[in-house]
Amino acid sequence: MRRLAGLLLLIGAAIVVAGPTPPARADNPIVQTVYTADPAPLVYDGRVYLYTGHDEDNSTYFTMKEWRVYSSADMVNWTDHGSPMSLATFSWASANAWAGQVVNRNGRFYWYVPVTNRATGRMAIGVGVSNSPTGPFTDAIGRPLVENNEIDPTVFIDDNGQAYLYWGNPNLWYVRLNTDMISYSGGVTQIPLTTSGFGTRTGNASRPTLYEEGPWVYKRNGLYYNVFAAKCCSEFIGYSTAPGPTGPWTYRGTVMPTQGGSFTNHAGVVDFNGGSYFFYHNGALPGGGGYTRSVAVEKFSYNADGTIPTITMTSGGAPQVGTLDPYVRQEAETIAWETGVETEPSSEGGMNVGWIENNDSIKVKGVAFGGGATSFTARVASATSGGRIELHVDGVNGPLVGTCTVAGTGGWQSWTSVTCPVSGATGTHDLYLKFAGGSGNLFNVNWWQFTGGGGSGGGNLLVNGTAESGTSGWSMFGSGTLSASGTAHGGSQSLLVTGRTAAWNGAAQDVTGKLVSGRTYSASAWVRSASGTPSAKVMLAVTAGGTTSYVQLAPATAVNAGGWTQLSGTASVSWTGTLTGATFYVETTAGTDNFYLDDASLQIS
Repeated sequence: MRRLAGLLLLIGAAIVVAGPTPPARADNPIVQTVYTADPAPLVYDGRVYLYTGHDEDNSTYFTMKEWRVYSSADMVNWTDHGSPMSLATFSWASANAWAGQVVNRNGRFYWYVPVTNRATGRMAIGVGVSNSPTGPFTDAIGRPLVENNEIDPTVFIDDNGQAYLYWGNPNLWYVRLNTDMISYSGGVTQIPLTTSGFGTRTGNASRPTLYEEGPWVYKRNGLYYNVFAAKCCSEFIGYSTAPGPTGPWTYRGTVMPTQGGSFTNHAGVVDFNGGSYFFYHNGALPGGGGYTRSVAVEKFSYNADGTIPTITMTSGGAPQVGTLDPYVRQEAETIAWETGVETEPSSEGGMNVGWIENNDSIKVKGVAFGGGATSFTARVASATSGGRIELHVDGVNGPLVGTCTVAGTGGWQSWTSVTCPVSGATGTHDLYLKFAGGSGNLFNVNWWQFTGGGGSGGGNLLVNGTAESGTSGWSMFGSGTLSASGTAHGGSQSLLVTGRTAAWNGAAQDVTGKLVSGRTYSASAWVRSASGTPSAKVMLAVTAGGTTSYVQLAPATAVNAGGWTQLSGTASVSWTGTLTGATFYVETTAGTDNFYLDDASLQIS
């Protein structure tokens, strides 16, 4: 989808104002490089993976040929993982790569999608499978799993391990999946669409209930939810609840009213890092509409009785969870908002940003520069004469903190690294990569990374905060054993803490000589429990004048074994007399559970 530069976007309104590139104030929809539809979020290993359909540019029907994947650790900066599955994945399919959902079971990922069966001309449900949440996916069984000419599968695994596949338009069906997730036991069962269960529709005798399509079934606090698209057209999102996975269902009302410039909608609901998130699609991007849709997200809180509040579409989207670390490699296709650019597969693996022209830009939200960055490196390629990467903070035309010149490299996939000095990038700011140069396409960008003063790893005062050098720089605070582990949040390694005899024991690092009294410090650490659900926190033990004081840098947060949790916070650190010792460490509030630690940082705010 091209071009977004020079446009002011208003949710649900076809208002376009031409002119100079404006500040990228909006963060919703969350993908702007292509049209996306039918969001299906999955929380896995400390990230939200978002599976979508792909509306082709200038579509006048639901012309969809592939599915796409995006992921985020903070709900605002989304990494494009490309298209790991398409119609070509299913040799028996002829058309319609429509709304599906992915579930993780036993280390494998199963993607249930509706496509047209070439042999029968009817809609059927196929299953893709992969060992990675980002694919590639292959056809799991070489044929449809179920087929009755209806669409929109959703899958749910109950607490007892029983998995259910639901789907349907105009009806609603389910089967009980076997543990292999590619076969089922018993027959295909139709769920009665009663007005008490799914609301009352007027003016359509053949469809007396509000249920239309797009079910999303999940469980929370013992209650089963079915969130669905209601009453085409224009659709709104309604929901029902039940005491069990097969009913009986009771209609509860509207979640998201009709709005947004698209006559369809499709919901996905997940909990992540202590918050609840509602995904949907609208027609808010330029050229958007009922056949050119875009995925967006809102954060919400359930009512005390478990009901879902009414949620409205916004251009701001969900708030950021934590911050982004610029001192580790960041993919260029990790974007909060962009104008003008697109993405494509890179010869170095993954995706890269391309089709960059003069005045295009990328916004990366909530970048924690800490004590200050001193240089910036980008991996670039250009088949022309290149251009410049201007680094701005707080706005696309905000303060300029650095400029990198990109020369021609002889090809769009002929990669080299360029580095330039940076000054004035301290604290936490939104970062804008603004591209400048001549006419036409300038260059491609694969990844970028900052470096700076204040300790190994840029603004990070900790040595080997990423744990990529094993236990180097780290020790135990109190009793226990520290070792390197391949269960990583980022990169390939983390620290594993075992054998603790007290809750205050944990992975630690000496930061004596790196602290300044009276300054405020921000801390971040990613923690994953090896078992149980302990509450972990980040601490600083400061010894001065013969007295040791303890500063809590990040509040206690429950950490489970199902994925990574970020501990983050800020605190002022002061002392009197001579500082003789300072130790950064991660502990639990109680118990001696084993845990993993990765991507830890301590920075001057």
